[in-house]
Amino acid sequence: MSSEEFEKLHEMYKSLYEELKQMPERALKCQGEEKKRLVRSFDERQGEAEEVLQGMEDELRSAPPSYRNTMSTKLRLYRRDLGKLQRDMKSSVPGFGFSSQPAHQGVYSSQNQQSTHLQSQRALLLQGTDSLNNASQSIERSQRLAAETEHIGNDIIEELGEQREQLDRTRNRLVDTGENLSRSRKILRAMSRRLVTNKLLLAVIILMELGILGAVVYLKFFRPSKKP
Repeated sequence: MSSEEFEKLHEMYKSLYEELKQMPERALKCQGEEKKRLVRSFDERQGEAEEVLQGMEDELRSAPPSYRNTMSTKLRLYRRDLGKLQRDMKSSVPGFGFSSQPAHQGVYSSQNQQSTHLQSQRALLLQGTDSLNNASQSIERSQRLAAETEHIGNDIIEELGEQREQLDRTRNRLVDTGENLSRSRKILRAMSRRLVTNKLLLAVIILMELGILGAVVYLKFFRPSKKP
């Protein structure tokens, strides 16, 4: 079976059918008012069985294809068995017929009205049950969707958190790189100043050495010597 509701209706039909299939044999042994009550009871139970079969057909429309053939076969067998019980009851009780016959309506009109009312109430109950089941299924689907959405949201939040940590680490590396570049520029500027200073000092030393060398050459070769 494909659904819990179909199972419930199946059990209801089995119970009604077990009660119905004993009535034709009992009708052969009854007389008078007892037989009339039995006929009325059969008419009521038959109507209930028809409603249950109709409910099973409604469930069949929403059944998965893999179960639909089996369920359709069961429904055909149930309707065939129910029709056979009606024929057996008609054979057991002369004058028994369907509600469309005037004589049958005249004898059991008030009881048929009550049966119709009960059938309407049962039909409403079945419809209410179907609506409740549909609402429950809708709520379950909504809960599953909400759980899936929450799971996806948590995954997105975790991924965003990881990306934020990566961005923070990248920013920290950039800050460190900027600080290193600043220190490197300062070192290069200091080295440049020292290089210029060293060049100036070297030029001064060269000039001083040239001056001293010039003085030595002058004193040695060009200074006039003093006579005694």
